[in-house]
Amino acid sequence: MSKQTTITQPVSLSGKGLHTGKQVAVTFRPAPADHGVVFRRIDLPEQTLVHALGQHVFDTSRGTSIQENGAEVRTIEHLMAALAGMQVDNVLIDIDGPETPILDGSSRLYVEALQKTDIVELPAERKYFTVKEKTTFSIPEKQIEITVEPADDFRIEVDVDYGTQVLAAQHAVLNDLREFVPEFYDCRTFVFLHELLFLVQHNLAHGGDVDNAIVFVSQVPPPEVLQQLAEFFHKSDLRVTENGILNNVELRHDNEPARHKLLDVVGDLYLLGHPMKGHVRASRPGHFPNTELVKLLLKQQ
Repeated sequence: MSKQTTITQPVSLSGKGLHTGKQVAVTFRPAPADHGVVFRRIDLPEQTLVHALGQHVFDTSRGTSIQENGAEVRTIEHLMAALAGMQVDNVLIDIDGPETPILDGSSRLYVEALQKTDIVELPAERKYFTVKEKTTFSIPEKQIEITVEPADDFRIEVDVDYGTQVLAAQHAVLNDLREFVPEFYDCRTFVFLHELLFLVQHNLAHGGDVDNAIVFVSQVPPPEVLQQLAEFFHKSDLRVTENGILNNVELRHDNEPARHKLLDVVGDLYLLGHPMKGHVRASRPGHFPNTELVKLLLKQQ
């Protein structure tokens, strides 16, 4: 598409925020050219607008969160990836809480909501964020590096390797945004058992559910730990499967973790405010390095 796009009619969905556990409703609404992606906190008296831009990122500890004029919207990466993957340039998003719904831990239900309406071209030409020079953000001691180079199109390669037998080296590549659906949009977030136990024991991840996370297990826990997690997931027969994950979910792709990390990169890069023209290579990406790269790019231009 050479023109900017929006949707033709409002579409809504609702669910729990992963970390707050609060029920929240989201409505995507049509918007004019050059509007961009903007959240509207309709639960606040001022109905504050929060523009989805890299300079508004204020927290990446357990997702990508943005803040503007005292209003925040947390854990936006899966929603943003859906918009980027569906190539929606302009949309107003009404949200009645501080965090987007986690849903199934991927972009799938956001994409399916957007598929209930039509995506139409607007009269204005689409604007791209064109990478002018090779740019890298890295954290060497954590083997984290994300690099983007100039290109005439958009491409992402992601490598993950957490040094564990249960989650060995994985690779994922997106050569064209039209591959986002169906190859990447349904890939769910993942967590290691010790990370999940920390969240559960510290009364975090209130919106955790049986369907919204892949849990990798390096070492089979004692029965009492599995019982604690079974209560958390509301699942009576929780156990570790042969491939080293809890049986709360089944993998949708052999390399679903790498694909999910790529999904996150797509969502975080959309905080540039426009679709990117550039080739991205990411090793062990995460929301902090992703958004730091965004900030570096924005400073350059």
